[in-house]
Amino acid sequence: MAYAITQTCCNDASCVSVCPVNCIHPTPDEPEFGTTDMLYIDPQACIDCGACADACPVDAVFPVDRLRGPDTVFGDLNRDWFRDHPSDHAWGAPSFPRSLPGDLGALRIAVVGTGPSAGYTAQELLRGTSAEITMIDRLPVTGGLLRHGVAPDHQSTKRIAESFASVFHDPRLRMNLNVEVGTDVTHQELAAHHHAVVYAVGAAADRRLGIPGEDLPGSLPATAFVGWYNAEPTVPADAVELSAARRAVVVGNGNVAVDIARILLTDPDRLAVTDIADHALAALRGSSVREVVLLARRGPEQAAWTRAEFLALRQLPGVEVVVADDPEVRAAIEGAAAGSQAAQLAGLPLVPYDGCAEPGPERRIVLRFLSAPVGLSGDGKVEALAVERTVVAADGEVEGTGAEDVLRTGLVVRSIGHRGVPLPGLPFDERTGTVAHREGRVVDPATGRVLPGTYVVGWAKRGPSGGIGANRACARETVDALMDDAAARALPVPVAGRKEFDLLVRQRRPDAVGLRELRAVDRAERERGEAEGRPRVKLATVSELLAAGRRR
Repeated sequence: MAYAITQTCCNDASCVSVCPVNCIHPTPDEPEFGTTDMLYIDPQACIDCGACADACPVDAVFPVDRLRGPDTVFGDLNRDWFRDHPSDHAWGAPSFPRSLPGDLGALRIAVVGTGPSAGYTAQELLRGTSAEITMIDRLPVTGGLLRHGVAPDHQSTKRIAESFASVFHDPRLRMNLNVEVGTDVTHQELAAHHHAVVYAVGAAADRRLGIPGEDLPGSLPATAFVGWYNAEPTVPADAVELSAARRAVVVGNGNVAVDIARILLTDPDRLAVTDIADHALAALRGSSVREVVLLARRGPEQAAWTRAEFLALRQLPGVEVVVADDPEVRAAIEGAAAGSQAAQLAGLPLVPYDGCAEPGPERRIVLRFLSAPVGLSGDGKVEALAVERTVVAADGEVEGTGAEDVLRTGLVVRSIGHRGVPLPGLPFDERTGTVAHREGRVVDPATGRVLPGTYVVGWAKRGPSGGIGANRACARETVDALMDDAAARALPVPVAGRKEFDLLVRQRRPDAVGLRELRAVDRAERERGEAEGRPRVKLATVSELLAAGRRR
């Protein structure tokens, strides 16, 4: 019986490299890699060896005959992908590990960030070079979006963090947490102590709606909401109020918007066995929210969610998913091509929708398309969202029609994408919201000149696109560029060493967190979780994390 890849696929292609018959596609060498929702196993070519399941870091691969309930659809999805993408599974040209000239000595490389892109970067460097790595993060814990971005009911996705455990514990790697680059140490100081600096800082800013009332209490960005339920230490426990409003509106319909809608309406008892923040679980237990509207400016054909995430949303126990009826939306669903985004809505109820009516007692998610937010209003807090009917022009641009109505709501979360923020000492491309670069080498956009020894990876490099696993190929490209520069003797020679940098950090941040303290935090959270039947209970503030680190 063939194997199939399921919802939690991380796309990092660990399975591809171990498949003896090359039946998992798209591979990192194929044009579609990084653009598909997930990877797929050809059931006609699979030899049922199970190597892919053993290699999968997120437990997403199972024999088709073991799939049960909602997961049975993934056998069909894997098979159907090859119907439209025939492959002879021929092997490409062999590739061999990179190496550096032996007389270079050990490179010292700083990696700013500890999320997936940073983890993959350190992994590539430790496997392919004799480099000594310094990892730096502004928070007292590692993980980035793995810890603070992945929804708590996706525990299997978070298991990819375990693949980085050996990286973070490597004797050639030192950890400097609770240290902010640009505040505690500068880029110039990092460069003075290292041959190269790699920035893996993500895209920390949310895109704004640019409408009146956007800053009213009750209106917040997706990063704040996601950080709130994931115990991100910079997001206060009272950042989200759920006890008053019966309707919440999420602007956007990508995977993050779907996560937020799902968490808002999931039975809290189901979340109580996850690592959700204690304060969020308490708020959800007392929540008045019974209806979540996913608001999209475009039509069903342009829905931004991935198929796997939307399938999970449709199958959420105790929650009805409906589509706000509209003639154009109805026509798009009825005329949808097989396998399209709009086709995923087939079979869902199309219901007349009145955003001023009080939601009923049952929990439901309303998919409302061709609707753009134009203004928030309320007496000291959000009470209503004005929405304009839109059309999608032939050129793909969204245009307003002037027809407006109102949604009564006390909570509006904007989930319309992320954007990088400028980093002190580095050039920034305002147009793309990324660090300007060429194949990972940071460049001055005005002159095109490469900044020697300075690199970028992840969302800070390519923008907020691609899931966790996409960072693996991204990191490999950046590390390849770094290694080429090292082999060409193009990296600057640091004027100070590792001990001097450690001393500098201790002087600037006496409360910096190292590996021993990080282990103590991990141990404390796991012990708390074990007592409650959960994977861990997260410490939610910087002070709690630092205190746990001192109790080692």
